[in-house]
Amino acid sequence: MEGFFMDKIDYIIVGLGIAGISICEQLRKNNKSFVVIDANSSATSVAGGVVNPCVLKHFTPVWEANIFLPQALPFYKELESFLNVEFITETPILKVFNNNEEQNLWTVASDRNELSKYLGEEIIQNTNDGLNADFGFGKVNHSFQIDTKIIIAKYREYLGNTKSLLPTDFNFEALKVKNSEVVYEDILATNIVFAEGASAIYNPFFPKNILIPKKGEYITIKSPQLDCFSVLKSKFFIIPLGEDMYKIGATFAHDDYGLQISEKGRKELVAAIQKLITVPFEVIDQEVGMRPTVKDRRPLVGNLPEHKNVYFLNGLGTRGLLMAPLLSNYLYDFIENNINLPSEINIKRFFN
Repeated sequence: MEGFFMDKIDYIIVGLGIAGISICEQLRKNNKSFVVIDANSSATSVAGGVVNPCVLKHFTPVWEANIFLPQALPFYKELESFLNVEFITETPILKVFNNNEEQNLWTVASDRNELSKYLGEEIIQNTNDGLNADFGFGKVNHSFQIDTKIIIAKYREYLGNTKSLLPTDFNFEALKVKNSEVVYEDILATNIVFAEGASAIYNPFFPKNILIPKKGEYITIKSPQLDCFSVLKSKFFIIPLGEDMYKIGATFAHDDYGLQISEKGRKELVAAIQKLITVPFEVIDQEVGMRPTVKDRRPLVGNLPEHKNVYFLNGLGTRGLLMAPLLSNYLYDFIENNINLPSEINIKRFFN
């Protein structure tokens, strides 16, 4: 990339998962110049891609779902149009009930004001012989599915075509932060935004001990007889991919920070799917990613006093696809328009 940038640009973005893509979109739509540095190792590309406004383990709404959800779907539809590719499927989620008690809890939850728009009242009976679901399903409304591999691949293609991508690992030794600018190799910029997910634990500018990487594994199975077109949620998600393929996951491994697939993860996923699926299936792939989770389960957005022009968009955990569009808007307005961040997401909350 010799001579890549001749003049000062507005932003350097580090990381191209959904957080990185979302902040890039804010910049693009506001005519800000930027370059992205990313070696194509995002956990977003591994994610199942289900955007779900509810915590189905407890039948509760996701934190601030009523704020995040109205921003998310229009954002992705606009991005589909811009990239000229389809990656959204408005697929319903069916929660698999394990007993009568879960049915009753669902019925009660669906009548609560904060959940009535998301949880369908009807108990749907199972008509698929390939599923062991004697107690039926509950339907989650306003959910949808995103093909994360497509969105990242097409956005990388766009950035490559506009000469806005450096496809390499970020070298922190090459970064110099000054009062009014940042310099990275031969790139001079006003601001830098780190959106590198769980890799932030290796970032010397990122505060220590507030981000907790959580390993998650998926398997992909092929089952020609299953014939299922809805996203199912039992212990894990079962996500239809088309052509008799389904993605299963994800596990939640504690104290395992390696990015290697594990036999333990595979066995856990296979055991769970064997309880639900009554027809033959074959495991054809296994993937692993690292979720960027936070102690208080809230995102990390903003900057710290010692480096005014170094910003973070991180800690999105398992809800990144839902939250990233609005969080990136918050961050843009904070930087460019001096609009205060909500205190719940401001990274400074850990240092006040």
